Amino acid sequence: MAGRILLLVLSMNVVFFIANAVPETCPADLGEKCGENGEWEGEFFPGIPKIKYEGPSSKNPLAYKWYNAEEVILGKKMKDWLRFSVAFWHTFRGTGADPFGAPTKYWPWEDGTNSIAMAKRRMRANFEFLNKLGVDRWCFHDRDIAPYGKTLQETNSNLDEVVALAKELQGDKIRPLWGTAQLFMHPRYMHGAATSSELGVYAYAAAQVKKAMEVTHYLGGENYVFWGGREGYQTLLNTDMERELDHLARFLGAAVAYKKKIGFNGTLLIEPKPQEPTKHQYDWDAATTLNFLRKYGLLGEFKLNIECNHATLSGHSCHHDLETARINGLLGNIDANTGDPQVGWDTDQFMTDIGEATMVMLSVIKNGGLAPGGFNFDAKLRRESTDVEDLFIAHIGGMDTLARGLRNAAKLIEDGSLAELVRKRYSSFDTELGGQIEAGKADFEMLEKKAMEWGEPKVASAKQELAEMIFQSSL
Repeated sequence: MAGRILLLVLSMNVVFFIANAVPETCPADLGEKCGENGEWEGEFFPGIPKIKYEGPSSKNPLAYKWYNAEEVILGKKMKDWLRFSVAFWHTFRGTGADPFGAPTKYWPWEDGTNSIAMAKRRMRANFEFLNKLGVDRWCFHDRDIAPYGKTLQETNSNLDEVVALAKELQGDKIRPLWGTAQLFMHPRYMHGAATSSELGVYAYAAAQVKKAMEVTHYLGGENYVFWGGREGYQTLLNTDMERELDHLARFLGAAVAYKKKIGFNGTLLIEPKPQEPTKHQYDWDAATTLNFLRKYGLLGEFKLNIECNHATLSGHSCHHDLETARINGLLGNIDANTGDPQVGWDTDQFMTDIGEATMVMLSVIKNGGLAPGGFNFDAKLRRESTDVEDLFIAHIGGMDTLARGLRNAAKLIEDGSLAELVRKRYSSFDTELGGQIEAGKADFEMLEKKAMEWGEPKVASAKQELAEMIFQSSL
């Protein structure tokens, strides 16, 4: 009898397991949203209107206060200065999980699977979100939008199926700001991708980038990004740094060659980051990446995608890395986010600091804009923000912050006081000798003669407090 009871219990467990192993295509508690074929019906964001500009006096959280897409600032529409983009991975794959806690976000359209059907449903939600937000661009990793298959061929087929739907949903107006390959999450990339010690991994990463570049091109993407989250080391004791850097350069060179072969005219972008998840990442900051490109003869082939939170992790301000990229002709795109000064990791928060946004926009204006790049919101909701409308509120806040920064930067430029302060500070070089120095025509003998003739030089005030006062008055 005991044996029979045990057999009955085991049989019931098997039945329960089989029943639960077959994924539902719609959550059980959302019957009115699921059709008979298991597909989502109606809107993904019911009750959320198309977001409009209402001006600074508006108290409506679902309205723009500073971003007026068609308004002209310094001869260019705001939408053309800012070229906003939504990051698919944070917006539609972010769960709120962290190293200390389980997911907190359960969007109503999710069914708990990573099936092709679910991937297509997320893609439809993505485009409804873009249309309601009034944004024409989006960014993606290959593995965020389509699931793995059992083989690389099956994985590519999955990607093709989802990308075909994305192409249909894009229409003529929407396109990716950039695409990229996710070369950091799968265990095969634990030693890196282009810098892996394993030849098979290097080849697999190349195949993955090849496919990701193809689909980015197919979707009309304007750029392609390389973020080397695992391209670095945990210790130098077991690392051949020179060989890894050489391999990385060869990998990027092959990407350049393939881009040209398929006729992809988008910009190739490298996104610097100092560490996390590795202890040291090879493209530490803008200056390090610039030197890498120069050493390996890749300067004319790449620009930089500067992420503000990455800049602060490397010990700089976002403005610093933007200026480093800009003055070297490498500023191609900005991942618009920020970190918490009290937290020492990549928190990917939406930018809300008006002063920081104003300095960012000063660099963008000096750069003449970012096109074909733009501002991608590589930012995520806080773990504790779990309402669907929070997705809209976060993006509206980020867009308004940068739009306000643009307005402030334009005021500073039109006023001219800050630029004049800087001009006066360096005015001693606006002389015949200064011109000779800047042209490389003044040698040490000439400068020694002048130093002896003039005696002890007079050193003027830098007027830092006045510069800060002028800047603050624009906010």
